[in-house]
Amino acid sequence: MVDDRHTNLDEVFHALADTTRRAMIARLASGEHTVGELARPFEMSLNAAVKHVKVLERAGLLRRRVQGRAHFCSLDARPLKEAAAFVRAYEGFWSDRLDALDSLLRQTSRPES
Repeated sequence: MVDDRHTNLDEVFHALADTTRRAMIARLASGEHTVGELARPFEMSLNAAVKHVKVLERAGLLRRRVQGRAHFCSLDARPLKEAAAFVRAYEGFWSDRLDALDSLLRQTSRPES
């Protein structure tokens, strides 16, 4: 199983649960952006964008650098890797279940002789 001492997976999955925050993460994958730039594609106030940024920061997905009045944000993808490892641990479980379902469906759909 995944060791979540370094990453609080609850915070990561909470951050990823919101469409706006996922879009911000995707935008940050292309490089550093100010909070204003992250807010621009959405119909939201700067204060609302700051709240999303803080959730991403708490999850460890975003690093913020302050230069004067500008706040520059960059992506820290390490928690995403750990979240993916957690989900991947269940891949075998679902593969086995789906294989069993496939087998059952094939058996029940065979014409009777």
